[in-house]
Amino acid sequence: MSGGAAELAWLAAPLAALLAACLVLVPLGVQVLRRGVVFIDLAVAQVAACGTLAAGLLVEQPSAVVQAGSAAAAALAGAAGVWWLARRWPHQREALIGLVYVAAASAALLAASHDPHGRERLSALLAADVLWADWGALGGLAVAAVVVPGLALVRRWLDRDALFYPVFAIALSVAVPVLGLYVVFGLLIGPALWARRGGSLPASIGAGALACAGGLAFSTALDWPSGACVALALCLLGLATTLKLGQAPRQTY
Repeated sequence: MSGGAAELAWLAAPLAALLAACLVLVPLGVQVLRRGVVFIDLAVAQVAACGTLAAGLLVEQPSAVVQAGSAAAAALAGAAGVWWLARRWPHQREALIGLVYVAAASAALLAASHDPHGRERLSALLAADVLWADWGALGGLAVAAVVVPGLALVRRWLDRDALFYPVFAIALSVAVPVLGLYVVFGLLIGPALWARRGGSLPASIGAGALACAGGLAFSTALDWPSGACVALALCLLGLATTLKLGQAPRQTY
């Protein structure tokens, strides 16, 4: 196998992970902007990260299944709490959800301080090195990549709170360990701004995929951290969309 072909084969798993994440997170991000609960992304993702770190404290060398289960349970609890806050105090929901994020981030730091490898695990959960994603870690994302777009396009089932919040929690619990919190947040918001400015959902997913590929290519060419490069590319997508496409948002979703 030539050097170029070997490099492409090496990039196949990271590219597949990012494409699957686009299919999962862009429809959810559209819902987040529509509902006006932007901080839910960071809050639930950080709670999921706390669940992963807690598994490392409670179980010596936890398996991937244990970590995934702990992250999913924590994310579901966090999403339920966010849903209750949004319903109970709708006018203060963003402020309260922001406090949930700060509390979860502080708890994650405390958990990491009691784990010999906690600092490295916390850093990976914030900005994972996407280039090292492997096929074995993509099972949950692959399933979600089939389910979530179907829920978004068939009868708009994600419009229902009873379905949106648990689906959102489980999706973030499988995406954060693979991609890191920063890339997940960028995928939820950057392409969704494209949709908010009049782009269709498939076009928004495509724009997100192109931004991810560009960030990954930039990272590979300059040997820079891949998670940070992809997150920056998604931020630039959201900013460019907002600056370029008119003044008033046109919501087509």
